[in-house]
Amino acid sequence: MPAPAHIVQEDIVGPSLGQESINAGIFSFVVALILLMIYMCSMYGFIPGMVANCALILNFFFTLGILSSFQAALTMSGIAGMVLSLGMAVDANVLIYERTKEELRAGKGVKKALADGYSNAFSAIFDSNLTSIITGIILFNFGTGPIRGFATTLIIGILVSFFTAVFITRIVYEHFMNKDKWLNLTFTTGISKNLMQNVNYNFMGMMKRSFTVFGAIIVICIISFFIRGLAQSIDFTGGRNFVVQFEQQVEPETVRDLLKKKITEDNVQAIALGTDKKTIRITTNYRINEESPTIDSEIEEFLYQSLKDGNLLGEGTTLEIFIDRDNRVGGSIISSQKVGPSIADDIKTSAIWSVLFALVAIGLYILLRFRNVAYSVGATVALAVDTILIIGAYSLCYGWVPFSLEIDQTFIGVRFDRYRLFYQ
Repeated sequence: MPAPAHIVQEDIVGPSLGQESINAGIFSFVVALILLMIYMCSMYGFIPGMVANCALILNFFFTLGILSSFQAALTMSGIAGMVLSLGMAVDANVLIYERTKEELRAGKGVKKALADGYSNAFSAIFDSNLTSIITGIILFNFGTGPIRGFATTLIIGILVSFFTAVFITRIVYEHFMNKDKWLNLTFTTGISKNLMQNVNYNFMGMMKRSFTVFGAIIVICIISFFIRGLAQSIDFTGGRNFVVQFEQQVEPETVRDLLKKKITEDNVQAIALGTDKKTIRITTNYRINEESPTIDSEIEEFLYQSLKDGNLLGEGTTLEIFIDRDNRVGGSIISSQKVGPSIADDIKTSAIWSVLFALVAIGLYILLRFRNVAYSVGATVALAVDTILIIGAYSLCYGWVPFSLEIDQTFIGVRFDRYRLFYQ
């Protein structure tokens, strides 16, 4: 007998919305690239800044080339990974340039200072990149589609950024300096010349006060977590998401109250997306356990009729118009997502294990790398505290801030960026 098959997770995005998302992602990437290029030139001078900027551009083309060779699809998660890899590439150049500036202040010539700068920064860059790759591998193994795309792009971007920042830029400098050029570089500008010089913060002197303050905050976060909990997305609870674009401004509370009257026994949430108050994301677990082949169409019809009865849809908006993902007139669903209860439980379990494995893996790496238990324990505890504070903030603030604070797979993926450690 053939085994039955059921759709447990589904995403439907209209072609125009998909293109808009890609355009928005590319725009954010370009803006990030331009800002980083301006920053490097402003802080380290035109030539050092442009060398780093050329490395960024090479990083971009190498990453795209590798993704293309794998025939990987371009997604928002992938673009996010590319943007993050740009930041890491710049970070590597910053470490190199700061080490070079230290050597210059010690009285060394530019050529010697630059060589020592690369040598002294190598271990810090290597350690930070390797810890990021470790977390990326864990994300890839435990995540699903979007998170795997993010992890794949991030890992490739890290490897490429390491190559371009550490090796390509050094080859460029050695080429010109061997021709007795660029020997008057200072790696400073009028902005950065005296920035953060002779600055001394007595962090250890504030230890007791800091422990008291952060201890109290951690206790509050833990209490909030157990009392208020978290605003979990359908990734972890199961349910359906509908992003509905209206013709006129609509308050999320109006949509939620309208649907709540008809499905009192199930959870219904409505959150405004953007600032125009015309795009609302509706989340519900209404009839999520039913496996009828027509259930998805029935839910869409129910949503349409409910909004129609509440006079929230434009005049003449039919069911066919409402479910057309590419429609923008009168009100329509522009994207939808469905996650079954079973897959939601699997995603939640995988997310928890991925965080725990990441903490253990980084702790073990620090122990093996530096042969010091204090470093390993300190790094792991710091990461755990950081995670508690972020989760606590989401628990305390959801429901009254004007934006979504749902915990989903994207949240888990972004949190892994905080697992980058620098021992300089």
